[in-house]
Amino acid sequence: MFGVPKINAEFNPLPLYFLLKRLLSIFAVVGIVLFLFSAVYAEDEPQIHVPVVALKGVPFTISFEDLPTQSTLQIDAKNLDIPDSLALQTAQESTVNIKDVSFRQSGKHVIHWSVDGVEHTKKLHVLPGLLSLVPPLLAILMALITKQILISLFVGIWIGVIFLSDYSIIHGFLTLLDTYIIESVSDASHASIIVFTLAFGGMIGVVAKNGGMKGIVEKISKFASTNRSGQVSTIMMGVLIFFDDYANTLLVGNTMRAFTDKLRVSREKLSYLVDSTAAPITSMALISTWVGFEIGLIQQSFDQIGIHTNVYLVFIETIPYRFYSLFALIFVFMIALTQRDYGPMLKAEKRAMHTGKVLRDGATPLTDTSELEMPEGIPYRWYNAIIPILTVIVVMMIGLYYSGYQALPEGTEAKIWEIIGNSDSFSVLIWASFSGSLVALILSIGQGILSIPDAIDAWIGGVKAMVLAVTVLVLAWSLSRICGEIQTAEYIIKVTEGILRPEIVPVLTFVTAAVVSFATGTSWGTMAILIPIVIPLMANLLWAQGMSAVDAQSFLATFAAVLSGSVFGDHCSPISDTTILSSMASGSDHIDHVKTQIPYAIVVGIIAILTGYFPAGMHWNWYIFTPIGLALMLGFLFMMGKPIQARDELDLSEE
Repeated sequence: MFGVPKINAEFNPLPLYFLLKRLLSIFAVVGIVLFLFSAVYAEDEPQIHVPVVALKGVPFTISFEDLPTQSTLQIDAKNLDIPDSLALQTAQESTVNIKDVSFRQSGKHVIHWSVDGVEHTKKLHVLPGLLSLVPPLLAILMALITKQILISLFVGIWIGVIFLSDYSIIHGFLTLLDTYIIESVSDASHASIIVFTLAFGGMIGVVAKNGGMKGIVEKISKFASTNRSGQVSTIMMGVLIFFDDYANTLLVGNTMRAFTDKLRVSREKLSYLVDSTAAPITSMALISTWVGFEIGLIQQSFDQIGIHTNVYLVFIETIPYRFYSLFALIFVFMIALTQRDYGPMLKAEKRAMHTGKVLRDGATPLTDTSELEMPEGIPYRWYNAIIPILTVIVVMMIGLYYSGYQALPEGTEAKIWEIIGNSDSFSVLIWASFSGSLVALILSIGQGILSIPDAIDAWIGGVKAMVLAVTVLVLAWSLSRICGEIQTAEYIIKVTEGILRPEIVPVLTFVTAAVVSFATGTSWGTMAILIPIVIPLMANLLWAQGMSAVDAQSFLATFAAVLSGSVFGDHCSPISDTTILSSMASGSDHIDHVKTQIPYAIVVGIIAILTGYFPAGMHWNWYIFTPIGLALMLGFLFMMGKPIQARDELDLSEE
């Protein structure tokens, strides 16, 4: 039989591999050459820019770019209101902006446009105007009902992204996470503020653990021996610890409690002194944990409406318009110096002075706990806190000048404020916070107060304390962007056209901020919700009257009204974190603290409206009405307040 010859069927893949490799290399080279050729020789295609969404009946701007000069531009879309003179025109420049365009109907629309007969299209989703109010209003209502600011902000943002995503719930959720949240964190100015806030919190953690802040408190307390001087010393310490309201409340309340008990100052009065000093001074201090949060909100609002200026200087310019915060601080001093009280506080002070009972019978003081507990046996050296704080201030001042000077064109002469106005305040904040942290660590380790691991743990603990603030800030930035893209302010302006006047906006803003802050118990959350709405609204109202926004007194007063109104509501709210901490650190019954503080806060708030926000909105000189407000507070105190007999003559320091 004939056998079939065997064929060697073994396959060698190497030749095919080298062939494919060579083909891929050729394709890659050809692709790169074609790409470079098209990039060099291809002409720019005309582009159209419209909002992410439009609102029914609300004007917006259509921008055309990269147009050939002297080309014919024609626009056509159903239900689009556009002047006939602009629908067909000759492009005199490469960029053409067509303002005050609006759609008569909501829904999905297509804009047809052509350049020299070449047709183009652009799809645009038009929403009912009322939907633009839903994200911020939902955030506010949820915060009022649930008292959960993080969840409320998140849901408000999610709803806004759903509207921007053609009502897709799943796509809206994914876009919220991978676009709005991520871009809020990755933005250079936002990242700078986050780093500053965390680093400054770390410094606070170190100077709390090394005994520096308590050393400051003990240094000042040596000068107090009477009821009056004890109250004034408490206020002064609250003013001195200006850089963080939590540290202020916890340290001053816990440290001064035993001292003021000996001077027969009621726990209700101590908690009032602590509470009404902490937030007002911290919110206005040039260097504090509030600075990054506040200027971050300013920056976001300004980016939204196209204002380009140094936000740190704007922050400073708003300080004279923080009428409630300023008046609250002054009113505390008035009460301590005049030794007059009224309302429930008068009853509490009489009880403490004449019976020695700093707490009423049956009172339930909150447990005295503190997140800033110090190790046993460490020395309380005041300079361990002062030196890092001064480092931050000095580095901040030098950094603003250096940064601004470096940014000026070579050979340019400028005044000091022009140099500072040209500075990169975000970078300077980082320099200052890390410098202060480094000095605090060196002092703690160098003196043997804290070991290296303990010092690092203290710094990390301070950073952790700021995580909630940073989270709120990131969500606030996202909500601000949503309000801008969904044109919330533009819709409000359209609806209130001819009704809402810029003169009354500061007063309305203060009242609104006070109500929201009272109901939610958070001043930061209130600022995060209201600023993205109020600031663009006020700016557009002023522009409609031909006025500059940033330079207008009413604009600065409006921004300050949000910040100050948030502090007012925070003071009155029984669910406020600083109110609770004030009761806790002072050892006061919480409800007693709220009941005795509200009458004081309300008087100051009403006077702040009458002599502060209303005149500022009318563009009257604030420095004329501020003394009137101070006189009204003093007059009210002497008319309604009563002194406690003979307590001025008592020296109780040796009891």
